[in-house]
Order: sequence, then C-alpha cells, then structure tokens
Amino acid sequence: MFDTLITTKELVNHLQDERWIIFDVRFNLAEPDAGRAEYLRAHIPGSQFLHLDEDLSSPIIKGVTGRHPLPDATDFEKLLRTRGVNNDHQVIVYDHGHGGIAARLWWMLRWLGHEAVAVLDGGWAAWIADDLPVDDLIPQKDPGNFSAIIDNNLIRLKSDVDRMRQDPESKVVDARTENRYLGKEEPIDPIAGSIKGAVNKPWPSNLNDKGRWKSPDALRGEWEIVLQDIPATNTVCYCGSGVTACHDILAIKHAGLGDALLYPGSWSEYLIGLQK
Repeated sequence: MFDTLITTKELVNHLQDERWIIFDVRFNLAEPDAGRAEYLRAHIPGSQFLHLDEDLSSPIIKGVTGRHPLPDATDFEKLLRTRGVNNDHQVIVYDHGHGGIAARLWWMLRWLGHEAVAVLDGGWAAWIADDLPVDDLIPQKDPGNFSAIIDNNLIRLKSDVDRMRQDPESKVVDARTENRYLGKEEPIDPIAGSIKGAVNKPWPSNLNDKGRWKSPDALRGEWEIVLQDIPATNTVCYCGSGVTACHDILAIKHAGLGDALLYPGSWSEYLIGLQK
C-alpha cells in the first residue's frame, strides 16, 4: 500500500491494474478552467479529472466560510463512488507537480477513511520529463462500492485553533509563504497577517530544488525543529483556504511523525472574525 508518495516508475507499472485508480487535479488559481483544459488535451492514461472548486470544495458562503470550504462528506463519498472508487482501491493523485492541490485530495480521502492514497512525486511535470505514456481518452468507470468512515478528529475549527495557539502543548503551523505569514504581502485575502502564536513552515519548503519531495529523513529533521517535540496529533496546519496546508500534513506523515490536523477554513475564514 502506498499511503504518502509514489514515484513515476512505481506508477507506470500499475497503469493496467484494475485495483488502482488515478485522479488528475491540475488547477490554476488564476485560471480555474485551465486544469480541465490541460487534462482534456493529455493526461496519464486512465486518470480522471477532479476540479478543486467544483469537486473538492463546497460553494463559498460569504461572511461564513473560507475560500475552499470542504464539501459535505456524504456528498463526496457519493462522488467517489460515481468515479468508480472501491474500498480496496489504491488511489493515486497528481497535479502539475508541486503537490499543493494533490495533497488536498490525499487528505480528503484519508478524512473519509481511505488510507491507500498517495501523491505522485513530481506530478505531471515528472511524468512528462520521464517520457511516459499519455493519452486524451476519458475513462468510463462502473460505479464503485466506496463506503466512507468519516474521521472528523482530523479537523479543527476556529475555536479549537484559538485554544491551541495559546496552549504550550500544541502547535499551530502556517503553511503559506513567509511574506504572507509576516503580513508583508497578501495577494488574495482582504487582510494580511497570520494567526497569533502560529509558526511558519511554507509548504514549498517540503520540496527540493528540483520540485520533488525531500526524503523522509530530511523532512523529519526540518519538522522536528518546527514542532519542538509537540506530537502531530497536537499540531494543526492552516494556509489561505485549507488547500496547501494539506501539503504540510502530508510532509509530516511522510517524515514518519504521524497525522497532523487541518483547519479547513484557514486564514480566509479566520479573518472574517477580524473584520467584524
């Protein structure tokens, strides 16, 4: 079972394996329809497309939710069934390469109790660089039998985060870039800054200079400095909208440090209270 990352060489050997299912989640925040268009042009054979806004998020409720609120768990369970997911499937997820979007689906499947899910290291960019097969066929899947076992213990709400940020036995981690964490710039949300008491571990720092994930040992060394003996189960990650925070959660898991928690609303929800 692959439950964190998988390489292109490992995946290409399973393209014909009926027990494996692949999802393409390429997405560009500036051009929300670009990922789907790229998928339709070419994708890893057998992969199906899921859209961050339409499939991996629920509609935004102004003044209530962040920018990418989680979908209803039961609705998402039904969607996975329509895409042919079975309980015994090995699920693989890829995006353009950085893993920032793929990690969101990785986390969501684990939220619904499916542990056999892994992100393709290097994503689409690595697949193309390795000159591996692609096609433009849209696979037709029979309905699957996936049955969720929802684990809401992986989620923390704003009230939980406010408690945890003041608790010396807990850790709140901001996954955004340093300038956004420090409030020096904010290209998306109306207020710059970060949650008081949070520490910063920018999600791109989980990758090496080639855009691949760092080794478990390297990640463990970095994250042990960040967490300072605080266990993953007492660590909550957030970002701008609850997407790339999952990258940090995946890094912690891949480092062998356990399952960290997610604040899905993240900064875009948290600041709603600051505006009132």
